[in-house]
Amino acid sequence: MNANLFDLTGRVALVTGAAGLLGRQHCDALAEAGANVVAADLDLAACQALAATLPTPSLGAALNVTVPESVTAVLDQTLDAYGRVDILINNAAIDEKFESPALAAEQSRFENYPLNLWLQSLEVNLTGVFLCAQTIGRQMAEAGGGSIINIASTYGVVAPNQALYRDLDGTQRFYKSPAYPTTKGAVLAFTRYLAAYWGDKGVRVNALSPGGVQNGQDEGFVARYAEQTPLGRMAQATDYKGAVLFLASDASAYMTGANLVVDGGWTIW
Repeated sequence: MNANLFDLTGRVALVTGAAGLLGRQHCDALAEAGANVVAADLDLAACQALAATLPTPSLGAALNVTVPESVTAVLDQTLDAYGRVDILINNAAIDEKFESPALAAEQSRFENYPLNLWLQSLEVNLTGVFLCAQTIGRQMAEAGGGSIINIASTYGVVAPNQALYRDLDGTQRFYKSPAYPTTKGAVLAFTRYLAAYWGDKGVRVNALSPGGVQNGQDEGFVARYAEQTPLGRMAQATDYKGAVLFLASDASAYMTGANLVVDGGWTIW
């Protein structure tokens, strides 16, 4: 195996939702492979602090993926700094949380699910991906190549198991919303659309579907999730760095329109 296939030296990567749990790891993976990274998210200070920790010259940028002018501004900032964009990771998303844990089970029931949360998820998780791909991907197509990685989810592939969110005594803490799996499933369809549309321009478009990441959940949930996973555990945030590097680099040069599922085996059952 030629290690140079994974070398990103001289390439420029833009990561949305960079200040989040996985966004930070995506930035690390790309920079460790030599890419200059633009870490973009709503929190400019957090993005700038993250960029300062990366091993390559990188920058932080404020980005609201639902606002076309914000996306254009980040692209202009990236082009001013580096002259190009080779890699786009559409990572920004929301997985809504209910303000009152006592009311979460009732509010999250499909029959009661608030329209405003549905629309907010569509705007961020789907329209945000559309706007970033349209604005930044256009530049890639005009330049003759690039790699777009859309972060989806196992819940874009299979339905949520609501029993995961139920205590041993039968109490349903909350229901996984209809919005999250719907938007992530749509991201997979959009990925295939773009792969076909820009294939002749040299722009590869793939999806990465992560499984659940351990991040402070209660012990019961972690145990239930692990029991339903062949590898017997939830993911660590670092478990997706190799997959991101693979999709971003020449190691996946003949791969487009695919969904790379990295979930410890969760979706095989």
